[in-house]
Amino acid sequence: MDKLNEASDNSLGGDTAGGSDVAQDGTGVVHLDPYLEPFTGAIKSRYSKAKQWIKDIDASEGGLEKFSRGYERFGFTVAPDQTITYCEWAPNALRAYLIGDFNGWNRDSHEMKRDNYGVWEISLPPVDGRPAIEHDSKVKISMVVPNDQARAERIPAWIKRVTQDISVSPIYDARFWNPPQKYQFKNARPRKPASARVYEAHVGISSPDPKVATYKEFTQNMLPRIKHLGYNTIQLMAVMEHAYYASFGYQINSFFAASSRYGYPDDLKELIDTAHGLGITVLLDVVHSHASKNVHDGLNFFDNSDHLYFHAGARGRHELWDSRLFNYGSHEVLRFLLSNLRFWMEEYQFDGFRFDGVTSMLYTHHGIGTGFSGGYHEYFGPNVDEDGVVYLMLANEMLHTLYPSAITIAEDVSGMPALCVNLSLGGIGFDYRLAMAVPDLYIKWLKEKQDIDWDMGQLCHTLTNRRHGEKTIAYAESHDQALVGDKTLLFWLCDAQMYTNMSILSEFTPVIERGMALHKMIRLITHSLGGEAYLNFEGNEFGHPEWLDFPREGNQNSFHYARRQFNLPDDHILRYKFLNEFDSKMQWTEEKYGWLHSPQAYVSLKNESDKVIVFERAGLLFIFNFHPSSSFTDYRVGVDEPGTYRIVLNTDSEHFGGLGRVKEDTRFFTTDFSWNGRRNFAQVYIPTRCALVLAKEETLDPNWKSNITLGYGY
Repeated sequence: MDKLNEASDNSLGGDTAGGSDVAQDGTGVVHLDPYLEPFTGAIKSRYSKAKQWIKDIDASEGGLEKFSRGYERFGFTVAPDQTITYCEWAPNALRAYLIGDFNGWNRDSHEMKRDNYGVWEISLPPVDGRPAIEHDSKVKISMVVPNDQARAERIPAWIKRVTQDISVSPIYDARFWNPPQKYQFKNARPRKPASARVYEAHVGISSPDPKVATYKEFTQNMLPRIKHLGYNTIQLMAVMEHAYYASFGYQINSFFAASSRYGYPDDLKELIDTAHGLGITVLLDVVHSHASKNVHDGLNFFDNSDHLYFHAGARGRHELWDSRLFNYGSHEVLRFLLSNLRFWMEEYQFDGFRFDGVTSMLYTHHGIGTGFSGGYHEYFGPNVDEDGVVYLMLANEMLHTLYPSAITIAEDVSGMPALCVNLSLGGIGFDYRLAMAVPDLYIKWLKEKQDIDWDMGQLCHTLTNRRHGEKTIAYAESHDQALVGDKTLLFWLCDAQMYTNMSILSEFTPVIERGMALHKMIRLITHSLGGEAYLNFEGNEFGHPEWLDFPREGNQNSFHYARRQFNLPDDHILRYKFLNEFDSKMQWTEEKYGWLHSPQAYVSLKNESDKVIVFERAGLLFIFNFHPSSSFTDYRVGVDEPGTYRIVLNTDSEHFGGLGRVKEDTRFFTTDFSWNGRRNFAQVYIPTRCALVLAKEETLDPNWKSNITLGYGY
């Protein structure tokens, strides 16, 4: 699998696949997974369509590289001599005019010219050597459209900045963004991390204060915090400008505009540039699965037709999301979406994307009312939107060819095979998929099971049940579990006592003891066993006590829950600091030993009566005791490599809010006697609700003893 999956096209449109033994018709995935053989026809079809698109674009547009630079022609561009050109695709319009502050909103003075493809264009020469349109002034396109030749006035589709004055109107204004001084990036992109440890964040809520936080505040306050925690990748949500703050960024109206709620475009560039200087990769949560249905400040009915960027009629509407659905089989829609990805990579220097709503893009039913059983027949046939699949193939191929360090992540609940296999083999080409079943298991157990009834076999199966050779991002909880109506894991574990007993001056109750212990254990086993990367939603690392709810009419537009209370882990009297520092230590321990980019763990023990799980990964020995009441002395665990082992991570350490029942400097010696399928065994004391991570003594640094409790590197 690994050998085959290394094969990739050497250039956009190329056919090399790493060797003559690899099929050239897209059926390489069948060699990886023989169960796909009955669906060879469908696999060939999607691969052939992707290759045909690349061939056609090569012929008509000069290749995907040029095709994806649509933002250099469409929208507003400024030539070196300060001539401004505005270009827009609106084939249904009869006439078009550029209007704005620059011409006193005269609807007839600046008429645009139309070409044979429905593209309108106008050029404005400089006035006294200066651009004819003032920087950050308001503009619109005014079109004469069929139906009694009425006027349709819209925000330009490719506009790079829009603003909203909610006190005047909820409708956005388009701005001509042309700052006299262009932002100059100081730091190069970091190398692609071998182990992606992803911090999922939303700029607006990244403050304990009840307000919309800014890009600058995130740069100043959050980036040092994220660096201390040991995350090497940030996934920024709700950056593409969205119509409604409470939509969490999922109703995009201006695809090329960074949300002005948080500040200016250059402030976002500074954020990304500063993160790069800290060695942190930054991903954009990109929404190409649907678009806002707004007409006046969105793409919907842009030129008064319902099928410009979207499918016409019912097929172009998402019933549950109340939004519009792109027509991925359209040449100009492909230009728009691929150029949108390229724009964020070039203009803002993002390092890749988490694609939202991939399931909706893959299937004509969009996942609505569909429960995926894992049967392969569900991934092929008439329910699959082949155009959507092919668009994702093209997007991944374009990104990975032009940006070898780019990371792409798919949010797909269906389990589509070959989602994370290269196009050259017939795959869709993502780097990672999200392990969405893992957090569901934890919530279900916390709601429905007693601790003693937790099934160790089922837990291990859920964490390791992933497609071989397709990288998975594991997480215990993401933003989905933090939304109003649900609870964070620590809230499920501790509930009301979080408000009364999280101070070290208060009683360390059994509820708080259990909650903190399981919070750490759940995170550690998810991190070490669940995938090839790890994700955490901001605030959950320290057990944020409350859900997430944006200001809206239903809560009297309150910001009380639209914030992250980072004051809690910073307060040394509160126990949140222990969870925060454990999370940091966990990330930095992975940085040293690299279990995420090591082969999948070998699980040697799943003891249902003892509630003990033991596995090895990256040369480390992981021991978990989930039993709610039993501790075990001299518990025998198998380990393949002989030697002397020491503790490198201990959930029960007093430094992480534990009871300190295992001495940190304990040495564990192996015995040359096979146990649980391993060549050696060691005997350990493993207290109730405790997890230990052991490493061979020779791997420890000289300052190991002073660093064992610290969460910021070795």
